[in-house]
Amino acid sequence: MEITPGPLIKTIDSPDDLKKLPREKLHQVCDELRQYIIDVVSVHGGHFGASLGVVELTTAIHYVYNTPYDQLVWDVGHQAYGHKILTGRRDNFHTNRKYHGLSGFPKRSESEYDTFGVGHSSTSISAALGMAIAAKYKGEKDRKVVAVIGDGAMTAGLAFEGMNHAGVADADMLIVLNDNCMGIDPNVGALKEYLTDITTSPTYNKVKDDVWKLLGKLPVGKNFSRAMAHKLTDGLKGMVSSSANLFESLKLRYFGPIDGHNVAKLVDTLKDLRNIPGPKILHIVTTKGKGYALAEKDQTKWHAPGLFDKITGEIQKKKFDLPQPPKYQDVFGHTIIELAEQNDKIFGVTPAMPSGSSLKFMMEKMPDRAFDVGIAEQHAVTVSAGMATQGMKVFCNIYSSFMQRAYDQVVHDVAIQKLPVIFCLDRAGVVGDDGPTHHGCYDVAFFRCIPNMIISAPMNESELRSLMYTAQLESTNLPFVIRYPRGEGVMPEWKTEMKEIKIGTGRKLREGKDIAILSFGHPGNFAAAAIRELKNDGVNPGHYDMRFAKPLDEALLHEACQHYEKLITVEDGTIEGGIGSAILEFMAAQGYKNDVKILGIPDRLVEHGTPKELQRECGYDAQSIVDTVREMMKEKVRVQVEG
Repeated sequence: MEITPGPLIKTIDSPDDLKKLPREKLHQVCDELRQYIIDVVSVHGGHFGASLGVVELTTAIHYVYNTPYDQLVWDVGHQAYGHKILTGRRDNFHTNRKYHGLSGFPKRSESEYDTFGVGHSSTSISAALGMAIAAKYKGEKDRKVVAVIGDGAMTAGLAFEGMNHAGVADADMLIVLNDNCMGIDPNVGALKEYLTDITTSPTYNKVKDDVWKLLGKLPVGKNFSRAMAHKLTDGLKGMVSSSANLFESLKLRYFGPIDGHNVAKLVDTLKDLRNIPGPKILHIVTTKGKGYALAEKDQTKWHAPGLFDKITGEIQKKKFDLPQPPKYQDVFGHTIIELAEQNDKIFGVTPAMPSGSSLKFMMEKMPDRAFDVGIAEQHAVTVSAGMATQGMKVFCNIYSSFMQRAYDQVVHDVAIQKLPVIFCLDRAGVVGDDGPTHHGCYDVAFFRCIPNMIISAPMNESELRSLMYTAQLESTNLPFVIRYPRGEGVMPEWKTEMKEIKIGTGRKLREGKDIAILSFGHPGNFAAAAIRELKNDGVNPGHYDMRFAKPLDEALLHEACQHYEKLITVEDGTIEGGIGSAILEFMAAQGYKNDVKILGIPDRLVEHGTPKELQRECGYDAQSIVDTVREMMKEKVRVQVEG
């Protein structure tokens, strides 16, 4: 289906083309840009609501600033679709998030306009400050730096660390706070309430508006000299409500709040702020999903809805002839409630992912025992550790790639103190369209080197339930990791009886001959599928589900090494430091010299694509296992045929 951009958007191949348009045409640019995003995403998929909310801001920034010389940093990156369209990627935008297509986030290697890679949130202020410091050092007095932070990203500690430094760094930078009260789910916490107070206080807004008029920073009023402006600012500080103190106490000059959907007002304001030196923050108020009524009404649902009919709003669903298994995250969400009803010490914690992790079910049913702490992975881990010191059994559910942000807390606050926090790592393995910033490649490797850790992965939903049951037992007294992929369930009848699993024990699923497959987690299903195909070759592999990467089931490994000359390990984490490496370490220590092939995620960045495309590319899907077995057994099969 061919999608045609509007007449103005069609002429914009760079911000230089945008600047050629008269100011009064910018409203039309915004209308066309918003419609083009709706048209493309409805047919090709992707994030949706966030970019619609910043159409006017995107247009105004590129109209006022000299990008790419002026540095623009987006945070979070899925706000940047309009930015991509206006910076030379309009005609390729339909490939967004597709295999070998455009990234769904800003990416330095993709465009000079993408100054910083931003898949995770809350990095913009620190990165932009670094750019501003460097510009000052190089004497680039005309170079401006802008950080756009929104979609809940201001709730993370890193944002405050950046502001704390920016206030004293004497660097020329602008922070634009895109305040839409949303991440993927609604924002939570005191900061959200604080920003709401600023945006809804009539007294505060009247005083701020008066101050702006006096300083000539709005289109109305006269312009003052810089000396007069500073003098008036100092004299009028007492008039301004204490609501401004949070940012101004950090020595950031605060402006706003203003309507983030008034492109003319944004252009005028940004032009004024461009000429004010030093660190400053502009607070704009926007609506996530602006311009598409259904997205405005249900912002969580329309964060990334998939394909949909833009006229009716009907979201396309895959049609299946047979009952489909639930997603792993939904099994987690329902099982934790089941366990919590039996064990009053169980709590649930997630950093801004209640819908994605399915902890939302427990938050609805047991609101005093399940918490969304905002985009704050470090806090999520340490608050869980604090509860664990008081005997609570806390399921801390964090996406695998986001867990990287809390590594010190796992080591210092949990593992060293031997606190039995239960880490449920959703989105383990390759996650698909979000690409390298979101793939859960590294958790096995970075957890395996930490003492006192238990690391597990279920092969199916039943195993997930039993691992969760085991983790919350009083006898489990160490940090317990359970990792599982996004979606990809395999058991339509998943609600099985939960059983205790002895920690550090795997399962022999199939007796075989000559070659054995040792799988970890969900890829065990790929191994089972490969074995079914290999029957046609006359090859009879054994199959072991290792279940634990730490501690390893050494008895099972002794059996496999003694009974099979050739071994294949299969995992959906990085090969370096993963369970295959752990098995090789065991074999070296025990003196085994079996022929071993490790299948998993290779030592390179894996780009975006569907999980099946990426599993095949990485070489650990069912067909890759078949090919590897055939290659390793080639000599054996040849001898049998000749015989």
